[in-house]
Amino acid sequence: EQINRLNSLDQIGTAQNYERSLKSLLEFTSLNTTETITRLLFQEISPNWLDRYEKYMTDIKKRSPTTISMYLRCLRAVFNNAIAEKDIERENYPFGRRKYQIPASTKVKKAIDKAKLKVLYEAVPKTPEQEKARDFWFFSFFCNGINIKDIALLKFKDLKDNFLTLIRAKTKKTSKANLKHLSIYVNEAAMNILLKYANPIQNPDSYIFSIINLTDSEIQKYNKVKNFTRFINQNLKKLAIENGLTGEVSTYWARHSFATIAM
Repeated sequence: EQINRLNSLDQIGTAQNYERSLKSLLEFTSLNTTETITRLLFQEISPNWLDRYEKYMTDIKKRSPTTISMYLRCLRAVFNNAIAEKDIERENYPFGRRKYQIPASTKVKKAIDKAKLKVLYEAVPKTPEQEKARDFWFFSFFCNGINIKDIALLKFKDLKDNFLTLIRAKTKKTSKANLKHLSIYVNEAAMNILLKYANPIQNPDSYIFSIINLTDSEIQKYNKVKNFTRFINQNLKKLAIENGLTGEVSTYWARHSFATIAM
């Protein structure tokens, strides 16, 4: 029900997280049987069951605490919904103090220092793909670490007097009561990149970049942004390695590189 609800609200990425969580939980439930289990009851999931699931994910599946946390936060949300709708009693809730604690995420913030940024910025790309990947990575960096989805959603009406004004796509549905408009100064380097790749038809409601189209469905937009992010990461990695830098660099690093240098 939650997956269907999220898809109906065009929250495609979150719905896919729930799908992966459900698949993993059912896979664990099917471990000691030859049958494929498609039904898992709330009362089966105890703190001990969750401890065993975490051990299975860590020892057998070699998954990180971040992945385990992501899957079990989906499950916890389903429990909370079921309690709110009076489908189950609160006594069935297996999470919290003296029960099961979801492992903390271990996301490491990655950043490039000024000297290496200079090397990457001045690197000579070997292919047009590397050039485009580097340009969009630095557009993100120059624009306060704006993520690729928000770049894809930028419209010409969002740009005025060298400032971009937007609401992050990530917070539109999660922070409705406290939506914040971001105002991002577009410096000369960022503006050059913007003009280089801007759509020729510059209507106020047109997207600045041709990453997605106005006629795309939400799932098409989601897939196009995902593919474009992969395109940047794959080609930037090659450029970085060819210039003596780490091959781990990705779009995620642009945000934290900006924040680190700004601080």
